[in-house]
Amino acid sequence: MIFKDDKPLYLQIADRICDDILTMEYRDESRIPSVREHAAALGVNVSTIVRAYEELQERDVIHTRRGLGYFVKPGARLRVTELRKNRFLGEELPEFFERLEQLNIPIEKIADIYRSRRQETS
Repeated sequence: MIFKDDKPLYLQIADRICDDILTMEYRDESRIPSVREHAAALGVNVSTIVRAYEELQERDVIHTRRGLGYFVKPGARLRVTELRKNRFLGEELPEFFERLEQLNIPIEKIADIYRSRRQETS
């Protein structure tokens, strides 16, 4: 995993696990790597993974089973989708519109690019 400087590591790791839930690498009730396993795999401190897992528990995406580890909660994929959608609409889209205005790019140009891209992927 390549880390960026603009966001805390634990949030990047939590987001990556959410990505894996969205792509169904982790499904409902599947076990995710232990804190130590994940820390070793990513080459980060155990406390960073603990914070990432705590964040995911707060988001209601994973839960722990005492003595067994961490597991994806039922419905996590839907919750992650909703969280991401809300973040996009509330944070990213307003920034995008602001950038369009700054660069004087008409929304019609973006709509054309979007339609073209959808046709390519269909």
